[in-house]
Amino acid sequence: MRKPSLKYTSLVLVLLLFFNCKNEKHQEVLDQNDTPEKEYPFPIDTLSAEYTDKDFLDKSITIELKQSNLIKKEDEREAFKGLISDERYVVDKKDYKINFNYPVLNENFKNSNKNFNDFITNYYANVTQVASEIMQSKLLCDSIAAENFREERYIDYKIYIVSDQLVSVLFYKENFYSGAMHPSFSFDCFNFDLNEGAFMTYEDFFVQGSEDELLEIINKKIQQQIHKGELYYECWELSSTDFFSSKNNFVLNDTYLEFYFDDCVMCPSYTGTYSIELPLVELLPVLKKYASNGLVFQ
Repeated sequence: MRKPSLKYTSLVLVLLLFFNCKNEKHQEVLDQNDTPEKEYPFPIDTLSAEYTDKDFLDKSITIELKQSNLIKKEDEREAFKGLISDERYVVDKKDYKINFNYPVLNENFKNSNKNFNDFITNYYANVTQVASEIMQSKLLCDSIAAENFREERYIDYKIYIVSDQLVSVLFYKENFYSGAMHPSFSFDCFNFDLNEGAFMTYEDFFVQGSEDELLEIINKKIQQQIHKGELYYECWELSSTDFFSSKNNFVLNDTYLEFYFDDCVMCPSYTGTYSIELPLVELLPVLKKYASNGLVFQ
């Protein structure tokens, strides 16, 4: 076999060096042009990092509409001024601000209303506990930048008088960080038996072990709403884990029950709704049939 000439070998080496240099320069250009997009200290709600200006504007509008619909939603506090009064406190610190509005029941109507007031005032609306929750959330946040941003927490409520026996309260928490585009919302619901002077839970209204059946009813209702479009068009069915952790988050009405879920549990933050209404007639298979159950049809 004939050996390659020295001239030919030199030519190959020159070409290899040429292409190697060319590739390195090309990579340098890519590196220079590959500048990162603007980083935000917190995710802008749950929007994808890849969005057009129009997409961002549309989603921003729907977020504001969704939150506005919740805040403007009517309740019954005005109709029951004699029974319900507002209490409020504001705490304004360097790292956070708390603006808490909560209901107090008139104890002159029933002495047992004190049980409601003591729980709400001393436990749920306890300023020390709320402040502690805020500071813990800063420490648990993945982003170190969270500690440098001021949180504003606004907590307000909706209240419903189902009958002379039941009071339902929805607390909605509006959490807002400086630097974020929109606040996030979370919820707590409480149902109080005026006759017994006690708070009621899922097990007081529903058959024991009925969670899976009720979850199936809820998901069927969500699918019906999704197919109708409008508010629910990008929502999804609830997972078992999400439902079990939120199974006490419901308020009552004469004809329906309404479950509330935090941002991004049932719908993305930029569309959908925070709640799902279930007519009582659809819940008959899972409702307790005891006379003490205020939801049972008489």
